[in-house]
Amino acid sequence: MAKEVGDKAGEGMGYCNLGNAYGGLGDFRKTTEYQERALKFAKEVGDKRGEGRAYGNLGVAYQRLGDCKAAIDYQERSLKIAKELGNKAGEGSSYGNLGDVYDSLGDFKTAIDYHERHLRIALEVQDKVGEGKAYGSLGNAYKSLGHFKTAIDYQTRYLKIAKEVGDKSGEGNAYGNLGNAYGGLGDFKRALDYHERQLKVAIEVGDNAGEGGGYCNLGNVYYSLGDIKTAIAYYERALKISKEVGDKEREGGAYGNIGVAYRVLGDCKTAIEYQEHALKISKEVGNKAGEGSAYGNLGDAYHNLGDFKTAIDYHERHLKIATEVQDKVGEGKAYCNLGVAYKSLGDFKTAVDYFERHLKITKEVGDKSGEGNAYGNLGNAYDGLRDFKTAIAYHERQLRIATEVGDKAGEGGGYCNLSNALYSLGDLVRATGYQERALKIFKEVGDKRREGRAYGNLGVASRNLGDYKRAIEYQERALTIAKELGDKAEVANSFYGLGRSFELQGSLPKALDCFHSSVRMFNIVRHDLKGKDEWKISYRNMHEAAFTSLWHLLLRQGKVVEALFAAEQGRAQALNDLLDLNYGLETSYYQLHTREESTFDSFSFLPSIAVFMATDEKDIVFWVVQDGKDVQLRKKALSVNSSLNLNDVLRSLIVAASQEIDVRAGVKCEDRSLDALGDEQVINERSPHTSAKHVPLQMSVLRTLYDIIIDPIADLIHGNELILVPEGPLCLAPYAALLDSNSTYLCDVCRIRVIPSLTSLKLITDSPAGYHSETGVLLVGDPWVQEVVIPGKILEQLPCARKEVQMIGRMFNTKPLIGREATKDEVLRRLPTVALIHIAAHGRMETGEIALAPNTTRTSKTPGNEDFLLTMKDVTSAQIRARLVVLSCCHSGRGEIKAEGVVGIARAFLGAGARSVLVSLWAIDDDATL
Repeated sequence: MAKEVGDKAGEGMGYCNLGNAYGGLGDFRKTTEYQERALKFAKEVGDKRGEGRAYGNLGVAYQRLGDCKAAIDYQERSLKIAKELGNKAGEGSSYGNLGDVYDSLGDFKTAIDYHERHLRIALEVQDKVGEGKAYGSLGNAYKSLGHFKTAIDYQTRYLKIAKEVGDKSGEGNAYGNLGNAYGGLGDFKRALDYHERQLKVAIEVGDNAGEGGGYCNLGNVYYSLGDIKTAIAYYERALKISKEVGDKEREGGAYGNIGVAYRVLGDCKTAIEYQEHALKISKEVGNKAGEGSAYGNLGDAYHNLGDFKTAIDYHERHLKIATEVQDKVGEGKAYCNLGVAYKSLGDFKTAVDYFERHLKITKEVGDKSGEGNAYGNLGNAYDGLRDFKTAIAYHERQLRIATEVGDKAGEGGGYCNLSNALYSLGDLVRATGYQERALKIFKEVGDKRREGRAYGNLGVASRNLGDYKRAIEYQERALTIAKELGDKAEVANSFYGLGRSFELQGSLPKALDCFHSSVRMFNIVRHDLKGKDEWKISYRNMHEAAFTSLWHLLLRQGKVVEALFAAEQGRAQALNDLLDLNYGLETSYYQLHTREESTFDSFSFLPSIAVFMATDEKDIVFWVVQDGKDVQLRKKALSVNSSLNLNDVLRSLIVAASQEIDVRAGVKCEDRSLDALGDEQVINERSPHTSAKHVPLQMSVLRTLYDIIIDPIADLIHGNELILVPEGPLCLAPYAALLDSNSTYLCDVCRIRVIPSLTSLKLITDSPAGYHSETGVLLVGDPWVQEVVIPGKILEQLPCARKEVQMIGRMFNTKPLIGREATKDEVLRRLPTVALIHIAAHGRMETGEIALAPNTTRTSKTPGNEDFLLTMKDVTSAQIRARLVVLSCCHSGRGEIKAEGVVGIARAFLGAGARSVLVSLWAIDDDATL
């Protein structure tokens, strides 16, 4: 009608009202569309009040859509107009709306400032409704900060005013807010009472949205009480109402709540279905914050299933959205979840970084409960780093905060975490007491996942106290819960814990079954980390004990070959996955269940004598495979100081052997090292507790190592080639330089090949015909490094490296890449196309990574590492078909020692597809190497 009579102002008001109506239905995209039309008409007719009203409505709509930046912009425009018109009530309303936006962003301190301005103006103009609303908003902000008593005070004032002015809807809201505050205090009985009052009022006044909110709040209380099934029933009522009234936003929220509840029940499949519904709706209505939250909840569900790769992907999506919309609470939660995922993978340093970011945000927004959780997570990460003193300090802070704010679940987590740290320090009695408190709380709040873990922890403590019967009972409960929840990683842990208890009890067949089941499940979890080599390495390293326990027990039962298969199965797993993938032999999920018992049918693929090594507490264990079939077992016991373990001793000997090699070689010219300090200095700095002075050495450490490693098996070695499969520190032993009693180097007796695992050799041997190139040579020598900046060292050019590749170039009629031509970009371009790769350059001690000439395409004058350093990641990403890679650089055989083996540049070349790699373990002299 307004259109027919040309009433522009009326038409604008009509659009405004339509926009508000769609807002009531939760369709905020439609709201913005109609409010934009209302704004246009208000501007055309010069209606400043209508213009301000439209800005305010747009701000509310964009806030509900999760676009808080736009919301703030619109509310500030509305505020400006209200001030221009002297509209105090409008000014106060704008302050309140701005406070609501900052609430959504998790910036509760700023929110409180705006709500206090709103309150001040409402009191000035005697706006009782506005005053009540300001009290309610202040109460909600203080609740979010964990100040529940202050929140209750404000909500009580809100309730009083709502009753005075007869605002039944406001009265219902106040009841709901009071219920939420009492829930935060852990007073769930009173919380239930208030939410039931909220629901009653909403039904009386026909407030469908309020009724749905009441059901949702009741669901939250029952969720907190651990009555998850009742919680789901209330969430489903809220979902039904939101569908009936067409409120899409609340419908999405209800789906999300139901999904979280099913996750806690352990039904992660159903949880994922509900979260996907929530995600779909958030995308439909343009609610970015809701979309991010759904991604985070999906990540939690996949994490509980042990699918860490998918979990991290979802948490990274959540983080991206939270950062975009400036949702500080969501950003903090995403950091927290990413930290938990990386901790589960055994990457504790990355976890600490994420947890510290979460902690920083909780402090910024004043979230005390979240701050407590952040302390607990940091403590767990430091537990993993074996810094128990720091861990305990964090756990004590977590417990103190959880007790202060009445966070029962947080309190249980604090007791559990403290228990684990005390257990690691050997304080079993106190650890058990704390764990029992944690278990009681987890049962009270209905957290099945943590209840299961508490049983597992109590099982470990009981086992170490010698009560094997009770330990088995606890571990069986933990296993049952983990299976119910479908948590593959926790099933694997529980089988391992149960196996250890059975072993110590003397029930060896049961123990063996458990160890087999544990290893099988760990392998499945690892397999699910597709494409993430570094995650697989970290995860395998964290669960070394399960793999070791399996072969130890088999060997204890006299099952020599079975023990070899079990030990082999745990070697170089991530590298074998890369080889599987490169050669088109990727292992299927089904094959993981069937291939453990026999990695291969025979050893016929071995061309010569192979010695497989492993370390026990005081023994080096050798399996010697002769003629591709006969397996002989030998052991070498070492007397170990009580303050050191066998690996400490071996590390010290190998460091000393490296020093002896330097002395014998008489390195005096420019070496090919990328590092500032000498080889032995840096090693001793990295391993201060394992320096050679702790071990009594004979005159020649190389002779001592020969006696330890070679002498026990010398009578079984024949022929001119020896294949070695070492473990731990033995991976870096200088086998070629070991000296026998006649002062003969081992390399003068036979050719030596060191391989990561028997499976690796089998995969390379069986690689598809034609996979490795037959032609093409890449020669790289003496790259230009005068622009490269290495702290503590000025790199010299390597004239003999230049001569080296020039000499080989003449042999193959190939022009080498020398000096400025040997850029990183050019080397990477040529790596995949050749049969022979030979690089003579500076190498980094820690990993063997190689310094090339800086790229000419770099953006800065001073080249960064990414411009000149050939890294493990660079190599692994290349598709290499070379039959031979020669890394004529310092330390090219070095790397970090993990359960995977040596993680360095040589492994990267093998993983990228190279058939064989020739490397150096120490700093090499430029002259001598030529």
